Amino acid sequence: MAEKLALPLLLPSPPPSKPFFQEPHPTPTTPAPPLLTPLLHDCLHQRQTAYTSSTSAEPQNPPSFIHRTRRRIGKHRDPNKGKPWSHNRLSPQGDFILQSLSDPQFNIEKLEEILLNLFNLCDEEMGSSESLIETICFDVLGIIKALGYYKKYDLALKVFEWIRNRPDSDKLVNGSVVAVIISMLGKEGQVSAAASLFHNLHKDGFGIDVYAYTSLIAVFASNRRYREAVMVFKKMEEEGCKPTLITYNVILNVYGKMGMPWNKIMTVFNGMKSSGVVPDAYTYNTIISSCRRGSLYEEAKGIFEEMKSGGYVPDKVTYNALLDVYGKSRRPNEAMDVLREMEVNGFSPSIVTYNSLISAHARDGLLEVAMELKSQMIEKGIKPDVFTYTTLLSGFEKAGKDESAMKVFEEMRNAGCNPNMCTFNALIKMYGNRGKFTEMMKIFDDIKACGCTPDIVTWNTLLAVFGQNGMDTEVFGVFREMKRSGFVAERDTFNTLISAYSRCGSFDQAMAIYKRMLEAGVIPDLSTYNAVLAALARGGLWEQSEKVFAEMKDCRCKPNELTYSSLLHSYANGKQIEKIHALSEVIYSGKIEPRAVLLKTLVLVYSKIDLLMETERAFLELKRRGSFPDITTLNAMVSIYGRRQMVDKANDILSFINKSGFTPSLTTYNSLMYMYSRSGNYERSEEILRDLLSKGMKPDVISFNTVIYAYCRNGRMKDASRVLQEMKESGIVPDVITYNTFVASYAADSMFVEAVDVIRYMIKNGCKPNESTYNSIVDWFCKLNRSDEAMMFVTNLHKLNPHVSKEEENRLYERLRMK
Repeated sequence: MAEKLALPLLLPSPPPSKPFFQEPHPTPTTPAPPLLTPLLHDCLHQRQTAYTSSTSAEPQNPPSFIHRTRRRIGKHRDPNKGKPWSHNRLSPQGDFILQSLSDPQFNIEKLEEILLNLFNLCDEEMGSSESLIETICFDVLGIIKALGYYKKYDLALKVFEWIRNRPDSDKLVNGSVVAVIISMLGKEGQVSAAASLFHNLHKDGFGIDVYAYTSLIAVFASNRRYREAVMVFKKMEEEGCKPTLITYNVILNVYGKMGMPWNKIMTVFNGMKSSGVVPDAYTYNTIISSCRRGSLYEEAKGIFEEMKSGGYVPDKVTYNALLDVYGKSRRPNEAMDVLREMEVNGFSPSIVTYNSLISAHARDGLLEVAMELKSQMIEKGIKPDVFTYTTLLSGFEKAGKDESAMKVFEEMRNAGCNPNMCTFNALIKMYGNRGKFTEMMKIFDDIKACGCTPDIVTWNTLLAVFGQNGMDTEVFGVFREMKRSGFVAERDTFNTLISAYSRCGSFDQAMAIYKRMLEAGVIPDLSTYNAVLAALARGGLWEQSEKVFAEMKDCRCKPNELTYSSLLHSYANGKQIEKIHALSEVIYSGKIEPRAVLLKTLVLVYSKIDLLMETERAFLELKRRGSFPDITTLNAMVSIYGRRQMVDKANDILSFINKSGFTPSLTTYNSLMYMYSRSGNYERSEEILRDLLSKGMKPDVISFNTVIYAYCRNGRMKDASRVLQEMKESGIVPDVITYNTFVASYAADSMFVEAVDVIRYMIKNGCKPNESTYNSIVDWFCKLNRSDEAMMFVTNLHKLNPHVSKEEENRLYERLRMK
């Protein structure tokens, strides 16, 4: 597989995107038929046709608790904010014109006639008075700004175009006027029109100053077109236009939203200081907030200390931002320290503060503490909001406690708190992860009923759910439907697709998505590296994983617990036992902080390679450090005990699962079925299958194969055939393991005619026999001292399977000779 590796190691820098002035030419698209199953097509395609105009890249009410308290970009310390528009700077003539334009009875056909009044004196004395020109410039700017204030955007644009078409427009259209017009277009969502206007004015030689540049950067930023915002900033620097404090604040905010590597953020910040622009509190708050995506808690702490040493007093926004960084870095203790410092300095915790604290503990699996924090906020008179409930719901879902998650949802509704898209996305994820696709798609009905619109996170969640269930057709179909609905893939979508295709076993497709991401100018971040590492881990490509890991550190992209987890899985799938032991000792020693995620990964990895003592050590260490295991970790314990027929210990874990409120998953049931299928109490495996079905869960091919094996192993072929029939009726296609189980059982009972009939049937139904299929018949003939019949079987094999290769026949002849 290593020879086929499509990943360009080391990862190249992404190619430059097209110039920001260049407007894309619309290309007609012909809708292609969706590649979804009827269920998904009905629920996605038919219900989403109304969403084609949506371009939002985040939830309507994103759980980003900082943004709601910030000033709008470009409104830095505006003394007029919230006050009525002041006409004080307008000349009497300018004020008269503004009043005329603002009159509800104003006729647009009289626009030129009214505006000419502003220039009558100027036309008579043009060139004789610079102060007169300056007065008119102030009037033009004031009139346009006032019209914008009163939301008369179309009229403001008409005034601007009329001014622009005058022969003396070069003296009247300055950077400030351009900035105001571009901002208006941005508010109206006309981003392409704003970029086109900027380009044309720049080409025609009009005055483009720092205010015009900053306005266009802000327009791109507020519409989440971050790459174009960065290109405008670079163009501005190339032309020698010195950024202001507001410019730097906007671009630093953009870098944070893009998840730019920390060294790039610091390059801009250091360049700002070296150019003589002094950062303000907003600057520091922005940089601290940018540390959330990469879990850069040490860097955030450093900026926080620099802010205080620079004489700035942290405010509530600062503390909440730092607290949120610790929360997303899974450092709840440090988050609580920030809360204490915040209160000591006279800042009372708000709903934002508590939501970040609850998130910090829920992310680390400390759900009891999270619920206690919710109780504390209620005692202090702070009412939980949709973010509070959704964070708790997601925490319980991730831990595998579906019943608790639904109790939170019911409490939320009983409290009169309406769910938002984040809530619905969490429910979609919960049902999807449990294989309850009908319930998952029903959530779309609730979305519509609540007046919400599926967003980019909804689509990414569907991609992730289908990917982790190995449903590559659905992954492709959802991605197509997503594009048909007007959504553009951003970095999170690319990261999700890389992960989804690799989970489906389509490694080359995953790497093709990665290349497309680079070609689109999207810069890899920590999540991208982790998605690529997870893809490599599934293939056991540990050497390539180590190269990516080394590159991350070279690019100053700080590895987190998920990075090390992927490295451990890569070693496990690559059979590098000594490397797992070495890394685990580093984790136990504390050189890599033994976070709960890493200890849980050690349980999974050691269980996968069937090392019992090491698995139990990791599990005990997890509990010793006060971390609560999740359903995945508990399933790993059930699996290793089940494989070793340690029924009592497996049942102890199952009892713990039930008493602790966890919801057993399909993996839990499959592990229990496996354990009983190899025991004397083999009939219990079918009882577990019935229990699984009674709970509304859908068995997979492993579930049915396990029960079929239990009956075949004990000679109950009729029961095995009955389960096979049920398997096919449920829509699950038998695989080669299913048929091989029958072949081996019939051969073991000297029922070679029946065994050959199974091979004939599997070939007819498109299932290709493998080595084990033929080995079963050849080996049992030989065990029964019927070598001649074995030789005849191999000699006539091409009649049974005309597509059998010569290599396979030679392999079987050699196997006979060895017998």
